[in-house]
Amino acid sequence: MRSRDILEIDFLLLFPVMVLLVIGILFIYSSGITSSGEMVSNEYIRQIIWASTGFLIAVFFAMFNYRRFYNISLYLYLLILIPLLYTCIFGRMVYGTRWLRIGSFGIQVSEFAKLTTIILLARFLADSKRSGNSFIRFIVSCIIVFVPMGIVLIQPDLGTALVFIPILLSMTYVAGIPMRYVMFSASCILLTGLFMVLPLWQTYILRKSLSVLVILTNLRLLTILVLALGIIAAIALFGYLNYRKWYFFWILYIVAIIIFSLGASYVIRQVLKNYQLMRLIVFLDPNVDPRGAGWNIIQSMTAIGAGGFNGQGYLQGTQSHYRFLPEQSTDFIFSIFSEEAGFIGGIIVFALYLIICLRLLRVMKTTIDPFATYLCAGLAGMYSFHFLINVGMTMGIMPITGIPLLFMSYGGSSVLSAMTGIGLALSIHVRRHYH
Repeated sequence: MRSRDILEIDFLLLFPVMVLLVIGILFIYSSGITSSGEMVSNEYIRQIIWASTGFLIAVFFAMFNYRRFYNISLYLYLLILIPLLYTCIFGRMVYGTRWLRIGSFGIQVSEFAKLTTIILLARFLADSKRSGNSFIRFIVSCIIVFVPMGIVLIQPDLGTALVFIPILLSMTYVAGIPMRYVMFSASCILLTGLFMVLPLWQTYILRKSLSVLVILTNLRLLTILVLALGIIAAIALFGYLNYRKWYFFWILYIVAIIIFSLGASYVIRQVLKNYQLMRLIVFLDPNVDPRGAGWNIIQSMTAIGAGGFNGQGYLQGTQSHYRFLPEQSTDFIFSIFSEEAGFIGGIIVFALYLIICLRLLRVMKTTIDPFATYLCAGLAGMYSFHFLINVGMTMGIMPITGIPLLFMSYGGSSVLSAMTGIGLALSIHVRRHYH
């Protein structure tokens, strides 16, 4: 990198990231203090180290030519699958999911798998840009994403697995994949979630049995239904191939969504633990299990509500200092922040994340390199999804999925991977005018 290129670094992207890192450190410190003023955690010290390291990583990658990742994208992707599979089998269980232990250090490999997936998918979409077969292009994109996503889901880590979905949708949309394919994926995801929740909704909220919902949990009935739908799909496919009528296509389209969603919901229900499934139910009604699965949501909403407009003041929050809210330095850092900084503080954080996403979109639009364009699209999808889901779950408008609020939540893996992504975006911005 030429010395004058340092001035080309997108400081409008880097500045809000650094502010969020500082805010995160301050409130991780706050979360470690009890109501009596006793410090019971030194997590903030580790976060300072990780944030400082992350800043250096971001600057390094800003000076590094991102195009070098183009040639090694497949190797990076395959290389990360090895520790990902190892973690899935031999990893240590921490907070309900598996981590790779190296001595006294724990690494959440899935955080870095998101980046390698974005890099490989960006290369494939760039290489296949002139391909006339958009269906094959979309299928290969799904395979690239679903392989690491499936491994992460088996760990089981539902939250991180879900992050791969907006990465796929945002990158394929920007790459010009027809909307019918993108909508097919989105519809399958939404319907799969619905089919997963309905049996639990029937048991815990409706509290009576609906015979039609037995199909979702009974493997024999589900198999019969899928076979019947498969016959309908085969007839529709035959009709479309021979007569080219639009209604045959849409019958096939809708039936395929239902078949995939039914199968996926049953498989995922077998993979996920009971506590993860209960998180979906308490999202609908936290009072179903107020002392168990619903506790986090109830306490989080209480903390945010207690903050009011101006907040209770730094180090003056009650929910955190009386230790009512579990995982308050990680998944629920926004709850602690909102209690002490109030509505005004929340708006500031919203604005900082909005600036990050807008700057990523700006870089995406100004670069002339398709590979860089798709990289930025994937990063924007990842950062925005993390923010919307994490903040949404603290407010009770999204189910608890266990994903961190990037840059603010405690955790080395999430900070380092997020800052690596920022470094790639900075590198793209510096080189946006040449291929």
